[in-house]
Amino acid sequence: MTPETGAYTGRLIETPDDLAEGVAYLARVCPVWARTLPELGPLPMRRRPDGFEAIASAIVGQQISIAAAAAIWQRMQDADLLTADAIAAASDDDLRTAGLSRPKARYLKGIAAAGLDWSALRGMPDDQAIAALVALPGIGIWTAEIYLKFALGRADVIAAGDLALQEAARVMYDLPERPTPAALRALAEPWRPWRAVAARGLWAYYRYAKGREGIT
Repeated sequence: MTPETGAYTGRLIETPDDLAEGVAYLARVCPVWARTLPELGPLPMRRRPDGFEAIASAIVGQQISIAAAAAIWQRMQDADLLTADAIAAASDDDLRTAGLSRPKARYLKGIAAAGLDWSALRGMPDDQAIAALVALPGIGIWTAEIYLKFALGRADVIAAGDLALQEAARVMYDLPERPTPAALRALAEPWRPWRAVAARGLWAYYRYAKGREGIT
């Protein structure tokens, strides 16, 4: 990926060393992160291969618990419903049996039919890749940013619409209320170009604080 080809030239999170560089940066620019990160331990990579299967997993996980999403995903795996071709060929009953709601089944059918060049996303700047994804059925900014973070490994994507990130930021920064997506993006400006590392840290902090303080 070089400037000569017009391909994406930003940072990627591909190795533990990349995460460690981002963690060191956050600790350097923010005393709150410097105080909090040692309590969290190593942050997870959470990388997965890009393509249809990754976006399908993000669709399945929309607005349901992690446990429910995992159960549905397991049923889809058991039924070999992880590729665009398999989804396109599946009946509505097949998808319902796997646990997909009617809207999510419709979204996956629409995405499968769209014929998106998934490999082309790798070379796009973040905003162009997000726009290409949001143009597909059922994909909003949150889902697109999750895809960029974990399937494409983009280092500077925050997913500010995530409620767990918002709640973690509220507790961690002792804010009077849960920040809106716009407020969280503003708070995250100093974390550039490692906002995806900060997001991993906020998710880890959410789990840590939830167990310690019972936050919801």
